[in-house]
This record gives sequence, structure tokens and C-alpha cells, in this order.
Amino acid sequence: MQPGVQILPCGQKLNSFPGREKDKVVIVMGATGTGKSRLSIDLATLFPAEIINSDKMQVYRGLDIVTNKITKEEQRGVPHHLLGILNPSADFTAPNFRDISSLAIDTILGHNRLPIIVGGSNSFIEHLVDDYDHCSFRSKFDCCFLWVDVSKRVDEMVRNGMVDEVRKMFDPNADYGRGIRRAIGFPEFDNYFRNEPFVDPKTRSRLLQEAINEIKDNTCKLPCRQLGKIHRLRNRKLGKGVDQAWKRNGKVGGRKRERMIFQPR
Repeated sequence: MQPGVQILPCGQKLNSFPGREKDKVVIVMGATGTGKSRLSIDLATLFPAEIINSDKMQVYRGLDIVTNKITKEEQRGVPHHLLGILNPSADFTAPNFRDISSLAIDTILGHNRLPIIVGGSNSFIEHLVDDYDHCSFRSKFDCCFLWVDVSKRVDEMVRNGMVDEVRKMFDPNADYGRGIRRAIGFPEFDNYFRNEPFVDPKTRSRLLQEAINEIKDNTCKLPCRQLGKIHRLRNRKLGKGVDQAWKRNGKVGGRKRERMIFQPR
């Protein structure tokens, strides 16, 4: 894949490191519900690889449907890092991700495997790549950025049991600004669960539909913010001279999607 952009490590020219071949890292980016996890598994079946989750909600334990975690069956034996490991009420920041994912990358490379970083939290990716203080990431790695762009329906999550999953974790005194309860698909049910025991079936049905509609609205808004971060990362961090990356339509794993690929040489 020859079209691409160059990331100059810490402002240095590439020929400042004569004869040095950098380790490779693949970063799969995209909005919520675009099939990033499935694409990463498809890649991991072609190359010996391990996957690092970069979704800030999927790093927590619980709410597997709400956060759309990839299941054990879907993982197909591919090792995953930073997936469902944290207490649901803990804080996990971009610097935390940078530090832990850097260790995971070194571990994966020590296994002679390809690190594939996958997730919709582009602020995490930006913090990892934009490590100007230590210049570690840019100086150590060549990256292939894959941008996937396809939408998914909230109705599928509802059919899979999202309402019951959230009900089990519902706490009227919980803080929706911390931990996994920030995830789209949790706070929207607050009004429904608070009133569910006290209203008639017709009202209950209306409140449920209102919650689902609010989730759909917020899910539609989220990709706009995510794509804005991707554009910023592409234009400001990967090189202002890049006007257009290679685009192509194709099928990966039987699912049609559009990909933008940025490959630093």
C-alpha cells in the first residue's frame, strides 16, 4: 500500500536513523458500530497478531451489550489486551491508556506478533501517538492507520438484551459522570427505570421507546465527534500536507465497508 504519509519522529528527518527498521503497529479507527472489532479479527487471521482495545468504555468489566464488546466466540482465539479489565466505577484516562498500551505493545512485539490497536476512543489514540514529551511512539514504530466507516442499528442491541443488562446495574444514586455508566445506552434509561414500577403498561412502553430513541440520537451524534477527532489527527498530527488518503470499497469478512488507510512509510 504505497500511498501514505510520513510521520517524522520527534521532528527528525527519517534519514536520521540510517539502516534502522522500526517495529510495525496497526491502528484501526472509526465511529461507533462500524465493525472495527471484526476487521481487527480478520486481520489477525492473516497475520500473527494480538489486539489492544482502545475503547474507553470497553476497558471496563460489565455492560457487554451496551458497550458492544466483542464476544469470546467472535475473538476466535486472538489474544486481547485492555478489554473488560477495570472496575466499572474506576477512572481511566488517556495518559493511563498511553502508559498501559505502550507496555502491551512491547509485550506483543516480544511474542513476535503484530500489535493491532482497535477502538472508537480517538482521544486515546491521539494521546498515544502524540507523545511529544518522550517521542517514544513516533521514534519506535511505523503505523498503518485504517479508518472504517459503516453504521449499526441500536435495535440490534435491544434485541440482544441491552435493557435487562442495564437494569441489573441500575442504581438511582450512581454517578453517570464516572466509569462505565458514562456509556451511551446507560444514562438514557434512568427515567425509564425510575418510573417503571409506578406506571401503567402503556406509559411504561412509551418511556422505554423514549429511552431507546434518545440512545439512537446520541449514537448518531457520537460518530460526528469521533470523526472530527479522526480528521484532526489526520490533518494536524499525521501531516498537514495530506489532502486525500487512499480510499477503496471492498469486502472484509463478508461485510462491505469504506476504508481510508494512512500508512507512514
